[in-house]
Amino acid sequence: MRLTTKGRFAVTAMIDLALRCADGPVSLAGISDRQKISLSYLEQLFGKLRRYRLVDSVRGPGGGYCLARPTSEMTVADIIRAVDEPLDATQCGGRENCHDDERCMTHDLWSTLNVKMFDYLSSVTLAQLVDQQLSRRGVDVSVLHDARRSGARPRAKVVAFGR
Repeated sequence: MRLTTKGRFAVTAMIDLALRCADGPVSLAGISDRQKISLSYLEQLFGKLRRYRLVDSVRGPGGGYCLARPTSEMTVADIIRAVDEPLDATQCGGRENCHDDERCMTHDLWSTLNVKMFDYLSSVTLAQLVDQQLSRRGVDVSVLHDARRSGARPRAKVVAFGR
């Protein structure tokens, strides 16, 4: 099973966006610079993320993208599905014609892996990935969680973070 760069880049860009969107819209050029992802590629990905209602776009000076819903309500599976990334370990794409137009001997193995993979990616939220990044950089995420619960806007200085 291989997750292509489309899915990896989409998840990475969404983490970057989530880390920075508390202060307003985030430009794709900024994400491109920080994450070393082609701007034109990000534009394609964010068009799909917007159509899937994971992000909103803001036009004009100071425009960019912001999250369309809380990070706790977005999963990695949502992001990957939004960019049309197939999560399929079978050779046949589920058509059961993998071996001379017949079902191969390992079809059930790969089909089960697909289900397990989807279940796992559905269990990981964008909030968890953001918290993981903040923790790795020494930010006390309990302060952010307290702010989220109280409705205040968290003010962690994460803008300078790179990858």
